[in-house]
Amino acid sequence: MASIKRVLIANRGEIAVRITRTLRELGVEAVAVATPEDRASLHALRADRVLALVSPLGYLDAEALVSLATRAGCDAVHPGYGFLSENAEFAEACERAGLIFIGPPAQAIAKMGSKVRARAAMRAAGVPIVPGGDANDLEQARATASAIGYPILIKATDGGGGKGMRRVDSEAELAAAFERTTSEAQKAFGNGALYIERALGDARHVELQILGDRAGRIVHLFERDCSLQRRHQKIIEETPCPVLPAETLEQMADVARRGAESIGYFSVGTFEFLLASDGSFYFLEMNTRLQVEHPITELCTGLDLVREMLRVAEGKPLDFEAVTRRGAAIEARLYAEDPDHGFLPSAGQISGLRAASGPFVRDDSGVYEGARVSDRYDPMLAKLSVWAPDRAQAIARMRRALGE
Repeated sequence: MASIKRVLIANRGEIAVRITRTLRELGVEAVAVATPEDRASLHALRADRVLALVSPLGYLDAEALVSLATRAGCDAVHPGYGFLSENAEFAEACERAGLIFIGPPAQAIAKMGSKVRARAAMRAAGVPIVPGGDANDLEQARATASAIGYPILIKATDGGGGKGMRRVDSEAELAAAFERTTSEAQKAFGNGALYIERALGDARHVELQILGDRAGRIVHLFERDCSLQRRHQKIIEETPCPVLPAETLEQMADVARRGAESIGYFSVGTFEFLLASDGSFYFLEMNTRLQVEHPITELCTGLDLVREMLRVAEGKPLDFEAVTRRGAAIEARLYAEDPDHGFLPSAGQISGLRAASGPFVRDDSGVYEGARVSDRYDPMLAKLSVWAPDRAQAIARMRRALGE
């Protein structure tokens, strides 16, 4: 059984700060990486050690990250989320270099990394999926859309974070949407391949958190409702979902377990579903890494999911039989965006900053007063999470915290 003593965090911003906090509590050395513009960032200042990442690819340079981790004498690499967190080649490169990848096996990442492959794998495992099909070219896209019926969503096979996705309400809109989405996907993910799903307009976006060990044991850590979105990006998340019956939750959990077992999954991952108004639900995608909204699951279960990831990576079994959920929690993502210009990202220096605090308020931030915000990265600066005994009190607490 491995013992992790030093971890390279292959990420930046608030998630790198959050990982550092758990590592420090466990007595594990946290090694940060920082591009030249990030040398004074909070994640670099909080780490036990910071290494210069000098590469035009920045945090996407897998070779440079593995080299830095090896030269620094790290035992393991934590990818956080975004960047290379769902890159099977990066996970394999870490393992080849003798580094523990704090996440799932590379083959599981590869199976779920492409939305088309993921849909095929889940269909084979008996998981209900959203009706859809291939769109390798415009002619095939027309045929698929005609077969399932409009409105549809045209989506990047390698997409995520709300990018590479466009709703199409009629065949007259398809050609232009196909061209724009292909271009957007190529720029964002290096792959312009697309597929099509039926657009379920009345559905809620509900995801289920799972945790698995290397012995094949999978447990679920309940659901999160992520339906409040802008441009297909989550803004507000909460747990429990206010409209999910207990029996439907158990059905989702059973589906997620089957899906995870079918790909040999372990670590902390999330199955995302669309919950229709008639109570039916459909598999949307699986995120094989830690999710942005994991704090609200932690607040309601008492678990530290980063700690659990390290334990699984070391080969340790889950040290609990079942998890109970207590109360309700809400997370709000805080962005550097300009509301007067369509909520476009806004770069510059933070001249003033006051974090919310008080009973049962959690501030996960990647910035400080005086820090500079770059326009090269996602504009999310921090996450504000609250817990309360019930949903009404959690909403009141979040309003108060946001007011601060």
